[in-house]
Amino acid sequence: MLVAAGAISVQLGAAIATHLFQRVGPAGAVTLRLVLAAVALALANLPQLRHPRELVRRRGDFGVALAFGLVLGAMNLSFYEALARVPLGVAVTVEFVGPLGVTIAASRRRADVLWAVLAGAGVVLLAGGGLLGAVHHLDLVGLVLALLAGACWAGYILLNAQTGRRFGGTSGLAIAMIVGSLAVLPIGIDQAGVRLLQPGVIAIGLAVALLSSVIPYSFELMALRRVTPRAFGILLSMDPAFAALAGLIVLGQHLTAIEVSALVLVVVANAGSAWFDQREPVMPEA
Repeated sequence: MLVAAGAISVQLGAAIATHLFQRVGPAGAVTLRLVLAAVALALANLPQLRHPRELVRRRGDFGVALAFGLVLGAMNLSFYEALARVPLGVAVTVEFVGPLGVTIAASRRRADVLWAVLAGAGVVLLAGGGLLGAVHHLDLVGLVLALLAGACWAGYILLNAQTGRRFGGTSGLAIAMIVGSLAVLPIGIDQAGVRLLQPGVIAIGLAVALLSSVIPYSFELMALRRVTPRAFGILLSMDPAFAALAGLIVLGQHLTAIEVSALVLVVVANAGSAWFDQREPVMPEA
């Protein structure tokens, strides 16, 4: 339930964020999202953040949160740049290779090779010119940026799990969000300048921050305390479908038959992995 609610929230936030692109650009939009989310999380965790020595109890704790923040910033920036070039459903479908990779990498079953091939076929279908060599209209730079976001998403899953184990509540997430916002801030200022301070822009940015960062990241942090990174990757299998639905309802983005086929391949790959995982016998420990 936590993962599903977070997935719906983040895709609605991404759809709304596209309305900021013409006013402040993708980098400006992601800067607003991360900065406002960082402020909200910092205020919520103010008692813990006031005592950093008590917060960081083990060696390497802050390093994990720092790495998490840098990956978080890179993931959001590359995804928003991709979103400015390709439809939301396509961007999330390609990006989803990251969490699916976490699922397959953690598996020892040969059957998962099939799911990897299906997911790869979906991405190739989007990037390779379509069925029967037809000319494809998608921006290749946007697809590469979505793949980069996917790689960062894989790192996000692993580092989010580590952060959740090392910090109580959402204090670790607050540190990571502050780091991520500081990392993208110079890029956003360079692209948007003083337009970031317009009241209307800030209002939309606040909605995006809550929907795309504060709510889903908090839910996912709580979920990762209850499941393994591999199971978390399985639970995200419907993200591309949620993204396509949000793109259709909020933005009026209609996917072509080729794009829907690619989306289905990626979703089936992850759902198939989950189906066989549930039926795999538990082996006793040696």
